[in-house]
Amino acid sequence: MKIPSVQLQGFFDPQGSVSILIARYSRIKLREMCSLLDPCHSCFTQFVLPSAAITHMLRLSDIFVSYGMIAALKGVSLEVREGEIVALIGANGAGKSTTLMSISGITGLMAGTIAFKGRAITGLPSHEIVGLGICQVPEGRHIFPRMTVRENLEMGAFLEDTRRLDEDMARVFAMFPVLEERNKQLGGTLSGGEQQMLAIGRALMSRPKLLLLDEPSLGLAPIIVSRIFKIIEEINRQGATILLVEQNAKAALRLASRAYVMESGRIVMQGPASGLANDPGIKKAYLGE
Repeated sequence: MKIPSVQLQGFFDPQGSVSILIARYSRIKLREMCSLLDPCHSCFTQFVLPSAAITHMLRLSDIFVSYGMIAALKGVSLEVREGEIVALIGANGAGKSTTLMSISGITGLMAGTIAFKGRAITGLPSHEIVGLGICQVPEGRHIFPRMTVRENLEMGAFLEDTRRLDEDMARVFAMFPVLEERNKQLGGTLSGGEQQMLAIGRALMSRPKLLLLDEPSLGLAPIIVSRIFKIIEEINRQGATILLVEQNAKAALRLASRAYVMESGRIVMQGPASGLANDPGIKKAYLGE
């Protein structure tokens, strides 16, 4: 079977501006060589699972990602069921953010598949993945600092029907009243907590079915962290499924129904969040107990 090369596109950069990252991926035959190959090589297949087989919203199956000769993900498999909050915890550099970037189509796979609602999305460009209902709130927020709050929110709705813009904007403002108060203010002048609210609000403007949250509490004061987690819980109650990467493992395990623990690019533990929160090894490594 001939497998064509594909293009992957991403759109976040450290300055919060829009950039396009394009990488071409060609064919590989030997999966055993994944850890040795340059990430410019991949085999991707497109398929649709029979509806009866779909028991999950998101499934990652044995995915491998490398940056040059550095293996970042080494056979990661996980799934997220509709309506869940699933936490992905681990130390810095474990591969958590790379996992989210891979789901979003920003980082290409060397091997493995990613399926959303039964459809393989491996190799799709990022804007098509957003159009399917997956939206990522990146680590570090990455708002557009020279655009107003309202303009930032409008950017989140660029794939949506403009006739629903006012309705969606009102929903975000109801959830984040401070954003309505500051809707004409430049995004870069907001506090860290307000910028995080703006980043989440921007994602909500796309009406996501699956929301990927990358370190939403990073660098925020404890009182703001508490508010952010309450908002995440409310977003889930309103119907969004959530995959949460979070440095605050205690808070993440308290919020999630299930969780995965990642170390050095591999999933090493998984299970109900309450069970992992009581595991002696997890307590020692991640909960400071």
